[in-house]
Amino acid sequence: MTDPIADYLTRLRNAIMAHHRVVEVPASNLKKEITKILFEEGYILNYKFVEDGPQGSIKVALKYDPSTKKSAIKCLKRVSTPGLRRYTGYKDMPRVINGLGIAIISTSKGVMTNKEAATQKIGGEVLCYIY
Repeated sequence: MTDPIADYLTRLRNAIMAHHRVVEVPASNLKKEITKILFEEGYILNYKFVEDGPQGSIKVALKYDPSTKKSAIKCLKRVSTPGLRRYTGYKDMPRVINGLGIAIISTSKGVMTNKEAATQKIGGEVLCYIY
């Protein structure tokens, strides 16, 4: 697998389109941090790290609106790819849907949202947009 982050986002996207409640993805430290951010920002209902085998997995409970059955996540878009890395400074931090969505940034101080990176005045690699 050349791009595990794209695979993670695709598994979430496919589970949302199929209206699954829970999706299981292979674990890595970067995927765990992205999952924590999604939970803190309110895009997923819950998550659980399962330590089975050498790699482990992440079980993600997806969040839906009870009345309309629409997902809390409308779009998952990979920005930086292995073939073309996208970096940004804190002055040029991307705004997703005029501040309604989030961009997940991998910085020297860890993985964080674009708003956190701008307040801490650090830039990094733009991993994905979520709204």
